[in-house]
Amino acid sequence: MATLPDYTQWQLEEQIAQMIVVRASGHLFDQQIRYPQWEPTNEKLRYWLESLNVGGVILLGGSAPEIAQRTQQLQGWAATPLLMAADIEEGVGQRFAGATWFPPPMALSGMGEEGKAYAAKMGELTAQEAIALGINWLFAPVVDVNNNPDNPVINVRAFGEDTQTVSELTTAFIDGAHRYPVLTTAKHFPGHGDTATDSHLSLPVLTVGADRLNEVELPPFKSAIAQGVDAVMSAHILVPAWDDVFPATLSSTALTQQLRFNLNFQGLIVTDALVMGALKEVASPEELPIFAIEAGADIILMPENPESAIAAIADAVNTGRLSRQRITASLSRIWEAKKKARITPPTENFIKELSTPLAEKTTTEILKASLQTHGQLPISQTGGRNLVIVDDLLHCDHIHENSSAIALPEKLGYELQLLGQTQMFPQSPEKFPLTLVQIFTRGNPFRGESGLNDSTKALLESLSHQNSLQAVIVYGSPYVGDWLEKTLPSNVPWLFSYGQMEKSSAIALQTLFGIT
Repeated sequence: MATLPDYTQWQLEEQIAQMIVVRASGHLFDQQIRYPQWEPTNEKLRYWLESLNVGGVILLGGSAPEIAQRTQQLQGWAATPLLMAADIEEGVGQRFAGATWFPPPMALSGMGEEGKAYAAKMGELTAQEAIALGINWLFAPVVDVNNNPDNPVINVRAFGEDTQTVSELTTAFIDGAHRYPVLTTAKHFPGHGDTATDSHLSLPVLTVGADRLNEVELPPFKSAIAQGVDAVMSAHILVPAWDDVFPATLSSTALTQQLRFNLNFQGLIVTDALVMGALKEVASPEELPIFAIEAGADIILMPENPESAIAAIADAVNTGRLSRQRITASLSRIWEAKKKARITPPTENFIKELSTPLAEKTTTEILKASLQTHGQLPISQTGGRNLVIVDDLLHCDHIHENSSAIALPEKLGYELQLLGQTQMFPQSPEKFPLTLVQIFTRGNPFRGESGLNDSTKALLESLSHQNSLQAVIVYGSPYVGDWLEKTLPSNVPWLFSYGQMEKSSAIALQTLFGIT
């Protein structure tokens, strides 16, 4: 365990920097950076960690072996041991190739006691693999109740659509994760599930009363707090029942009165990323961190400019807008978190702890148990066109030429056609060949919608009208099923799988074709 220094002896700016978590590419080299607007060069990142004393990093991109090297590199640069975070709600492999990628949490929602056992196992295996790579802070679990099927950003990231299911499964996940020295995070307070706007793009409004909040949105957070969750992440949503001026991230009513006092949460309050579109019209990038700290936040996640944020917060303290005690109160909570988290190098033989037989078995079992089938299966006639539709061809890392979604139908005589919903062209009027349609679609940040767009629906309807639609498999969003149920003729079988990983399409296609 790394030794933590005495922060009471530091300069104000050094203390404030510990409240900042910056984003960094998981790749080792600058030329590999994919999002330069958010991911600094190595030179700048090292300056932030070494000279400014920034307290944490959230990693995105790269393979698991790269992450093991990257976390060690960053801890070596840092003046103070780092909180090393990642958005790994579906296992470490969701973000970093080579580790285990579990199905989305909602896959467990209909499994009862078995689902709780799987949730605990997901938490445990995720924590095990994170620790092996040097990650000590899970930005998971999602505690939102996804009771709005049009939600474009929470969707299957939630454990379910009702309060009790979400409470039970998130509690189980936290219990499993805490078998290892990692920090867990309940998000997004006070609940992002009943919205139809992506807060990465604009500000959602949760138009429900205080009684509804207490009945539906808040109980999962109460359960997570009772289970000892280490952090709560705020949502960039406006909740007029509490505050009709400031979003929850910037609202003292939400973060201090409700979360800190009413729910008696004593752990870390972390903002969602301050660069998200929901806050752009609320305040300037320099003001946002100050508002968040005034509201009660301890950790400022991804301010637009960390150096400007530190300077602005320091100025607010020096002018009396923020008290020095307010800063040291957050530092005290951050230090307690860093003492609990395992801030050590990656495990020496970390490869042996990734994608273990138990993790692969768990993933397979969840995928098989949550697979939904409709119509007469298996199908007997094979061959024709394998039409694979993804949300965006430019951001589709999980599909390649050897993927089971492509390779397995190819062996059965299908010819591939790959389309992206965002790049789909109008279909020509000629007769369509017999077509197997595989659709990879789900709610994701920055997409702004979930499910099928009008072009995809029109294509499926055309195939159906011409009797050219052989079968449909949907990977990702269960809400597509409502439209398919109403639209497809009864003689067209269709399947739904929550997962979008290789194993998911293999299981679905084997079921479709009766392959054992």
